[in-house]
Amino acid sequence: MLALAMAGGWSAGDQVLGQAPTPKATFRAGVDLVRISAVVQDRRGRPVLGLAQADFELDENGERLPIVEFESEATGVSLAVLVDASGSMSLAGRMDAARETLKHVISWVEEGCDEVTLLSFDKNIRTIQPFTTRPSDTLQRLGDLAPYGLTSLYDAIADAARPLVVRSRPRRAVLVITDGVDTASVLTPAEVSRIASEIDVPVYVVAIRVGPDRIGGMPDTDSASDAPSQNALDDLARWTGGASFVAGTPAETSLAARRILAELRHQYLIAFEANPLAGWHPLSIGMRKKNLIVRARGGYMTGSNTGTQ
Repeated sequence: MLALAMAGGWSAGDQVLGQAPTPKATFRAGVDLVRISAVVQDRRGRPVLGLAQADFELDENGERLPIVEFESEATGVSLAVLVDASGSMSLAGRMDAARETLKHVISWVEEGCDEVTLLSFDKNIRTIQPFTTRPSDTLQRLGDLAPYGLTSLYDAIADAARPLVVRSRPRRAVLVITDGVDTASVLTPAEVSRIASEIDVPVYVVAIRVGPDRIGGMPDTDSASDAPSQNALDDLARWTGGASFVAGTPAETSLAARRILAELRHQYLIAFEANPLAGWHPLSIGMRKKNLIVRARGGYMTGSNTGTQ
């Protein structure tokens, strides 16, 4: 039994002149509906707005699924920002670059509309700033980010994703700022992507790459050896419906922050009836219009062990 709650509600139609406003529909606990968030882009990577329910095609194992609820109105987001504070981030100015990336991200957070929490991790995850709708609160905690210790990157992503399922805003994500090196995780990237996908939390990754002409002013000598780790993070982000970016220059950092917040605000929210059979159910979303690219999680879990009840 999948019990996902959509607090805040979805629009059930426009108000008719002379009548009371139509109540907004909600997903209530105990209703067998699955919610997925989808980002649609054109070939240049720009968000595509104004699409209707009829523009989407939803399939499970090759069988077309009817869409029960659909919402496209932009709303606030719940964002868990997870900053790598392991020992490797002390090299080549990486932590300075991470702080700069965080500043750019926070600059796109809308006070009173969005909420953000700041987390850091090495071998363990720590809450630096609990969820707040005041971006300035988060900026004041930048000095608390100090690199030290081993890296449990994938475990930390899973720990950051789980609490988001109870947040009231339907648009939510984990944003990871890291150099991409993992030395101590128990979970694999595939296992983390399954956890995040089950609760519809896309994972966005900003990989810190510092070079002579980038923040920090020192060559990043580990970039070649980090390629497998970066590939794993790219896959994890894609499997959950998120995306990965590289940040080092101010232009890259600004673009990544702006793209991530814009995508989250304009996610299309889609609901359909859950498959009654317990287990993992792969999903695919297609578009009726040509030259559009859609990103969403690759499936959902039903049954008593999904972690979403």
